[in-house]
Amino acid sequence: MCRPLKLTTFFLVYLLLIRPVQGQRQRFSDIRFDSSAAAQARAALNNLPDTGYQKKVYHKDGVQLPYRLLVPLHRQPYKKYPLVITLHNSSRLGSDNERQLEPLARIWLRRDIRKKYPAFVAAPQFAKRSSNYAMDSSRGVLEAFPSADVPIVLDLVAALVKTHPEIDDRRIYIVGYSMGASTAQHLLSLDPGRFAALVTIAGVPDFSNTGGIADKPVWLVHGREDDENPYPGSVALFNLLKKNRRLLFTTFNHLNHNTITLPFLLNDALPAWLFKQKR
Repeated sequence: MCRPLKLTTFFLVYLLLIRPVQGQRQRFSDIRFDSSAAAQARAALNNLPDTGYQKKVYHKDGVQLPYRLLVPLHRQPYKKYPLVITLHNSSRLGSDNERQLEPLARIWLRRDIRKKYPAFVAAPQFAKRSSNYAMDSSRGVLEAFPSADVPIVLDLVAALVKTHPEIDDRRIYIVGYSMGASTAQHLLSLDPGRFAALVTIAGVPDFSNTGGIADKPVWLVHGREDDENPYPGSVALFNLLKKNRRLLFTTFNHLNHNTITLPFLLNDALPAWLFKQKR
């Protein structure tokens, strides 16, 4: 069992993330993490056994997509559960069906999360980049474009809903970090009607269908010190979606690309926000 660390830093981050402020759609944090707190947070998740995630492979038209599937604890007959799609960064590419379980996928293994937020969680693994970047000269930021492999995730989602009638198709959520965040944006842009909400952390933006996602619940998260997927990209996307009353943009002023997921690892901020959203 994973017990939350008694660290003041994580408690303060939790308050920032989960306490809503009426009408607030943009938040800023000066939270910093020392190396000890960061190491403890990652170790707490990495030490959890991942056997709850079943190993699966989805097949479509000769293409294979490895994925892991976590099912709710103590499923009840006739009860509906959300489906969460969690998408990995580029350092987790491969076909071993293991490396894609990065920390944001592992938070769903925490016993407290599994009890309070029962859900199906699918973690697909891409063999090659699922998102590629190019400079948008008109906006002065990087823009993300989906690879040919991205639409198969939509097919996987449809297959999971069909195979598991307990899945509530009004509560299908996408969460991604880095390349996975861009991929999550691609999926929402390709099929806005399929998903109930999106969390995108340190992603390069997809501008292809901002009109189609203009009223979707979207939580943008980025570190101002990110020099890999630069922060101005999320600023540009936020500005394009400003009329969306269900858009939230959280900026961590002192976090970079490697530390930006830390605020979410030892609390329930992500599942708490997701579970409030419905299509």
